[in-house]
Amino acid sequence: MSSHIPINQVDPTAPTPQNTPLTHAPIAAGLSRPTVPDITEDNEAEEEETSGTIQQAMLGLVHGKLSGLVGKSSGYVESLPVEVKKNIEALKGVQAKQIELQNQYKRECLELEKKYLELQKPLYDRREAIINGAAPPTQEEVEAGEQQSVKEDPDYTPLPKDVAPASTGIPEFWLTALRTHVGFADIITERDADALKALKDIRIEYLPTTESKPGFKLRFFFAPNDFFENDVLEKTYLYQEEVGYTGDFMYDHAIGTEIKWKEDKDLTKEFEVKKQRNKNTNRTRLVRKARPTASFFNFFNPPQPPSDEAIENGDIDEDELEELEEKLEMDYQLGEDLKEKIIPRAIDYFTGKALEYEDFDDEDDFEDIDDEDDEDEEFDDDDSESEDETPARRRGPPKGRGAGANASTNPEECKQQ
Repeated sequence: MSSHIPINQVDPTAPTPQNTPLTHAPIAAGLSRPTVPDITEDNEAEEEETSGTIQQAMLGLVHGKLSGLVGKSSGYVESLPVEVKKNIEALKGVQAKQIELQNQYKRECLELEKKYLELQKPLYDRREAIINGAAPPTQEEVEAGEQQSVKEDPDYTPLPKDVAPASTGIPEFWLTALRTHVGFADIITERDADALKALKDIRIEYLPTTESKPGFKLRFFFAPNDFFENDVLEKTYLYQEEVGYTGDFMYDHAIGTEIKWKEDKDLTKEFEVKKQRNKNTNRTRLVRKARPTASFFNFFNPPQPPSDEAIENGDIDEDELEELEEKLEMDYQLGEDLKEKIIPRAIDYFTGKALEYEDFDDEDDFEDIDDEDDEDEEFDDDDSESEDETPARRRGPPKGRGAGANASTNPEECKQQ
């Protein structure tokens, strides 16, 4: 994805080999100066309106001109003597060695993250035990938590000391924590909530150094539930082998677990009862059709980036490519937020404190759009029925779909801290 360089960051007088101006032209800058008002108010209003119109027109022309120049060579480098061009090639060789060191640095940073994740493992084990009621918290742990609460809020009232901690742990801990995150709140439906109540823990693991590509794995641990057979659902995020242009790991792709759904419990599908009419005999029948629907569990079926061959051959058009890039970016961002925010600071998401540090963008408001009324479909008596299109076993509409939207993503750069 191309990066946008703000138009006002480069000195227009500074020479550049590409000779690509990235600032407003002086005439446009001059138009932004205050003008001297006329004697009459009518003339003043007319003058301001005219000035604003001219300024907008000039800025439009300048921006259009700049957009056509960005990335184009002025011919300066090509015009240099061969002797100077050799110096340029030498600098490229020096830079290549710098990039090799940057790759090594990022790999070592990743090993350092692995080391400290291992040191935190006993604390994550302790957290899991308290959440699920496997072991009660100690008095020292409670007091340490209260000290932190007083530090954050001087008006905090300590809890009574004569009341023992609950032996049942903290119900719906991870469901609540995930719903507090704005990204996951958008994709968790009401139907998903029943399944996520069985979520016991979320852990992160880094891939072994023996793997060809670096990356990390998210592991979701579930208690037995009515929806699927899996005890653990996993999702692996892979980086590219070399760091990107900014010196950070670049996202490559993700791999999710195949969920073993129990009969009629697939939360990623919605079953709809449709009435069909035979065009020859006028006989009607009811069929049940499955269609994809919004669900948190689509997170484990991530979008895949298109191949270079598909892009070069034009097998995917520009709009489809842009939509896919947005899904890839969303998918990666959710995984990165789990890794960097939700897992290490789960209690802050459970209590809502983490929202104090989130940036919210309220520019866009969306309304739900009702689907068009379905009409009767025609069918032939010899129509074959697929697994997802079978005669309905019961009359009546399917269960309603919960609120939410599919999410997925691909940030260009993976930020390692």
